[in-house]
Amino acid sequence: MTIGGIFMNRITLGKTGLVIEKNGFGCLPIQRISEQDAVYLLHKAYDGGINFYDTARAYSDSEQKVGAAFSTMRDKIVLATKTGAQTAEEFWKDLETSLRTLKTDYIDLYLLHWPRSVEKNIAAYKVMEKYYRAGTLRAIGVSNYKEHHLEELMAETEIVPAVNQVELHPDFDQHELKAFCDARGIKLEAWSPLGGQGSDLMQNKVLVSLAEKHGRTPAQIIIRWNIQRGVIVIPKSVHKERIVSNFNVFDFELSKEDMELIGTLEAGRRYRADPDHFEYTR
Repeated sequence: MTIGGIFMNRITLGKTGLVIEKNGFGCLPIQRISEQDAVYLLHKAYDGGINFYDTARAYSDSEQKVGAAFSTMRDKIVLATKTGAQTAEEFWKDLETSLRTLKTDYIDLYLLHWPRSVEKNIAAYKVMEKYYRAGTLRAIGVSNYKEHHLEELMAETEIVPAVNQVELHPDFDQHELKAFCDARGIKLEAWSPLGGQGSDLMQNKVLVSLAEKHGRTPAQIIIRWNIQRGVIVIPKSVHKERIVSNFNVFDFELSKEDMELIGTLEAGRRYRADPDHFEYTR
């Protein structure tokens, strides 16, 4: 397929058959704006070509705003959300709430938001497997899982997670975790593809130089780097021009040398919590 071809932006999740975009929209920041403004922004994102939207129960009222934006065009978008449930009862309450606020009777991709104890991870995932088999969840996965979390989970469950959503950017490229997931058919998804707060990637000399070379922004260079690595990205913004710009990365290609140059930026630098030392609270 040619560089500008739409199929370059799509990926099939494991054995689920669910096809999603590699470049979606992270809905975390819409909790900070009014519902009217959020609906306007989400419609502009859709008009700009984005049909994959990621939210979570923990993101205040963002699920409600996504539901308000897309309730009449549910079949035209792919919805992902996350739960912090630890028990079957909590799981059902979260799922029921998400279905109601998103105004839908199914969810395309449902993730466990953060790892807990081994027993709680396994118990929650087994409940999720039941709803996957029932068709309420089209694909299931996890978020912020390291290799040992995945090994422990997969040893006691039946369905391989379709996605592992993690912190990932040029300063922290997760190459070892990516190799682990690739070998098991798990797609990595970057919830922080641009680094986020505390990062200076937008001013990095290597990225600025490549942006000038290709007539792009540093953000577009990073997003394209991720996509060429086979990583799903969900950049976040509340500025419509930036949202559309972040999506428009399919009419150019980074060379092997460009990719290797960005790879030299790896510094093992997290800007957010280490999943082994983070206590998620509902």
